[in-house]
Amino acid sequence: MFLDPNYIRDRIRTVPDWPQAGVMFRDITPLLQDPKTFRALIDMFVYRYMGQRLDLVAGIDARGFILASVVAYELNLGFVPVRKKGKLPFASISEEYALEYGSAAVEMHADAVRPGQRVLLMDDLVATGGTLLAGAKLLQRLGANVVEAAAIVDLPSLGGGDRIRASGLDLYAVCAFPD
Repeated sequence: MFLDPNYIRDRIRTVPDWPQAGVMFRDITPLLQDPKTFRALIDMFVYRYMGQRLDLVAGIDARGFILASVVAYELNLGFVPVRKKGKLPFASISEEYALEYGSAAVEMHADAVRPGQRVLLMDDLVATGGTLLAGAKLLQRLGANVVEAAAIVDLPSLGGGDRIRASGLDLYAVCAFPD
C-alpha cells in the first residue's frame, strides 16, 4: 500500500483554474501534511536511491528543497540548494531557462559540488522541464555527474519529461497526471 504510486497520486489535491482559468494545479500540500503519506513518499525515493552510490542530493527552490533535504538526510548525504536567481550570498553560477512568457534563472554556489560527484536532482513536479534541465546544467558545469532527475509528479501533456529524457538525463516520477 505505502509504496504504491497510486497511494501517493490519490493524495494530491487538484485545484481547478489556478493560477489561471484552464489550469489544473496539482497541490502536494496534503502529501506533506499527513505523516504516513509523507513517510511513504520519502521511503519511495530512499529505496530507489539507497544503493546508487550517490554523493549529494540537489533540490530545486522551493518545494524541491523539502524532498531533497529529507532524502539526503535519510541517505546520509549532503544537500545542495538550487536557488532562484538573487538568493545566494556567495560566488555563484546561474542558468537561464525559458518560461511560457519570458525567462527565469536558477543558481548555485560555485563550490557546491566537486567534479565527479554523483548527484540526484529533485523537484516536486515536472511541467515543461525547464527548471530541472537548468539545474542539471548547473551541476554539470561544475563537473558533477547527475545520476537522475526525480519528482513526485510528471505532467506528460506539457512535455517536460520528454525534454529531460531527450537531453540524456534519466527521469523518475512517482506518478503522472496525463490530463
